[in-house]
Amino acid sequence: MQRPRDRIEGEAGIVALLRPLAAAFSGALGLCDDCAELAPAPGQDLVLKCDPVREGLHFLSDDDPADIAWKALAANVSDLAAKSARPVAYLLALSFPEHPARDWLERFAAGLASAQEAFGITLAGGDTDRAPGPLSITVTVIGEVPAGRMVRRAAAERGDVLFVSGTLGDAALGLKLRRDGGLAASAVLDESEAVYLIGRYLRPVPRLGLKAALRNHARAAMDVSDGLAKDLGRMLTASAGSAGRRMGATVRAADVPLSDPFRRARAAGLASLEDAVAHGDDYEVLAAVPAAAAADFAASAAAGGVPVTAIGAIEDREGLRIVDTAGFEVALSRRGWDHF
Repeated sequence: MQRPRDRIEGEAGIVALLRPLAAAFSGALGLCDDCAELAPAPGQDLVLKCDPVREGLHFLSDDDPADIAWKALAANVSDLAAKSARPVAYLLALSFPEHPARDWLERFAAGLASAQEAFGITLAGGDTDRAPGPLSITVTVIGEVPAGRMVRRAAAERGDVLFVSGTLGDAALGLKLRRDGGLAASAVLDESEAVYLIGRYLRPVPRLGLKAALRNHARAAMDVSDGLAKDLGRMLTASAGSAGRRMGATVRAADVPLSDPFRRARAAGLASLEDAVAHGDDYEVLAAVPAAAAADFAASAAAGGVPVTAIGAIEDREGLRIVDTAGFEVALSRRGWDHF
């Protein structure tokens, strides 16, 4: 984190700098009260999600504060996208290890402003404090979905086709490039490709364009934030428990969507399939869709501007298998990110 001389000394100064971000939301009460107020629109359910990000774990200490802010909000809005919910407002809690530098906070606020505009969401309130340890940013997002229409994780069924949005593994490779300055990839990737991959790590884009496709055609969905293998395993476990029977899936490794820069890096030995299926930070959407609705789901996703790829299916067997073109299971040394 940048630490220039000009620091904001009090909480009032921090709130004053962030107040413009709440101006469009009347329930924020100008950030002058202890709480905000929100009444759901008629016929709508509220969808809530809280996901913190921490310096040294989710972002690097020398990342641009604007990128840190974007990612903190995007990581949460991505969950709303997977639930087919419309973002409405969010709460923000900042825990600083010391008085924040004014220019750092100004850059952070600018990143939030850009993300708010992109995602259609507004600051509603929050809190700040000072505590030992790395900078911690906690965002709680609130979305709306027609009553009873939230797309759940625990609703997949046998025979459902598994779809994933976008491409996987770009953030994993982007983080590698961010850490080593791109030196290892300089002979393989051109500058624009490296910038693209690093951007996928720094500024993920929630797949809000999938709202109609998910709501109208998907049976279950969740965002892929801890790795495809890890998150699909969670969907299987939740759905099996809900259905009261065993449930598994087979994913075709050859169909896992990869970007051209990732493929080039993989061919040069700088990336692997494991980076694509067992690494966090993708923030794509995994969906289980009835086979009869698969074509309509893909068409609706395309109409929403989001590419999706069928990668496998839910099966009446236990466990998750990722198989090669010959049908042999691909061994993974890890399944994804786990905090514990």
